[in-house]
Amino acid sequence: MKRTIISQAILALVIGAATMAPAMAQHAGHGKADTSSAVQYRPDVTFTLRTDIADGKLVFVSETGATKGQANPTLNVPEGAVVQINLVNGDGATHDVSVPEFNAKSNQINDKGASTSIVFKAGKKGVYTYICTLPGHVAAGMIGKIVVGGAVEAPVAKGVDVSMNPKEVGKPVGARGPKKLTVNLETTEITGQLSDGTTYKYWTFNNKVPGPFIRVRVGDTVEVNMANAKDSHMIHSVDFHAVTGPGGGAAVTQAAPGSTKSFTFKALNPGLYVYHCATPMVAQHISNGMYGMILVEPEGGLAKVDREFYVMQGELYTAQRHGTQGEAEFSLEKLLNEQPEHLMFNGTHDALTKTHRMEAKVGETVRIFFGVGGPNLTSSFHVIGEVFDRVYSQADLTSPPLKNVQTTTVAPGGATMVEFKVEAPGRYILVDHALSRMEKGLAGFMYVTGKENPEVFRTSSKPDGDSGH
Repeated sequence: MKRTIISQAILALVIGAATMAPAMAQHAGHGKADTSSAVQYRPDVTFTLRTDIADGKLVFVSETGATKGQANPTLNVPEGAVVQINLVNGDGATHDVSVPEFNAKSNQINDKGASTSIVFKAGKKGVYTYICTLPGHVAAGMIGKIVVGGAVEAPVAKGVDVSMNPKEVGKPVGARGPKKLTVNLETTEITGQLSDGTTYKYWTFNNKVPGPFIRVRVGDTVEVNMANAKDSHMIHSVDFHAVTGPGGGAAVTQAAPGSTKSFTFKALNPGLYVYHCATPMVAQHISNGMYGMILVEPEGGLAKVDREFYVMQGELYTAQRHGTQGEAEFSLEKLLNEQPEHLMFNGTHDALTKTHRMEAKVGETVRIFFGVGGPNLTSSFHVIGEVFDRVYSQADLTSPPLKNVQTTTVAPGGATMVEFKVEAPGRYILVDHALSRMEKGLAGFMYVTGKENPEVFRTSSKPDGDSGH
């Protein structure tokens, strides 16, 4: 017999409903009917879902009706109906099922074949979600929709793609001598796609987050032209950490909408440096997307590698909680309390997992230019399944690098350069090893192709799922 969990609110509802036929509620931890706690209810609609693993994701799979076999099926119910959702454990991991909007939550089931249920009244027309509440399980795929009353789903929020392609690193300077260069930046305020169904009004350099990767040589003379778009609402500026001069350039680039400011600097110090908007309040401008990096290569340039990638970590502070659909709005309170709702690589949740594909081949050497836009959180940068052969700590490119490093610390407004040889095929995950931040969108993938290398890594069993670590 199926196990049924009934919230107190629903218990009161069903006991008071005189038209409902009697049934036995069973405790989730047992397979026997509890005759001492009989309640009266008759569900109008019943669904049965099974937990499973599909394409590396955790999912709910429909066991009944027209949706049988579908992963995370949309459940359609009449307004006012009493709904029962049965959950069967199909993969042996710990799970539950919950519909937060109706305060319905089951107990946890741990063993393959175990089951539980929830019962609730779908009292309000609309579109809701059912989820597994175990940490990380929603992010892993255990979320579906319940449509009550034939509701028309709200239009999916759409914005432009603001994510920076990590392969956009420019050309190495090589062995050339110093010369004069021009860098053109435009500050814009645009509605971008933060994640599926969620948008945000980003402030950017050149319509991307982070802004363009600027590559120069020590001794170069660089002219910076910064134009603020005519349709902007805010004054913007740019502060280069590589610049020796007032405000790193910010003191002379406070540009009103429609105006352009310029300055020239000489690149005196080799290294990898952050740049960002420095218009008050500075933290808001940075958080909204106004950061990037400039690489000042040493004389003779950097050593040649097979792959180079540009990755920056950022934070968004929104009034709406992480996962909320629609347009997210900036929260000053959360910014001042340093409590971001979203963290991401290269501007969006999907930038390095869906939108852009980082690839390498077995035997190649990979270099990652990594920085933290912030504005507040320190990153513990780590690539799951790899060891950094060389870490240029704090982006010092002239001192000997650290070797054989697992995780490296990067401060807000700071950077590092890491290099490693990839020696086994597979998917490698870029993270901040403050790993709860993955649940707020902070992850990236690097795909390595090529022949298996059993001397380096060999498996003798097939994994049941994708743990990510």
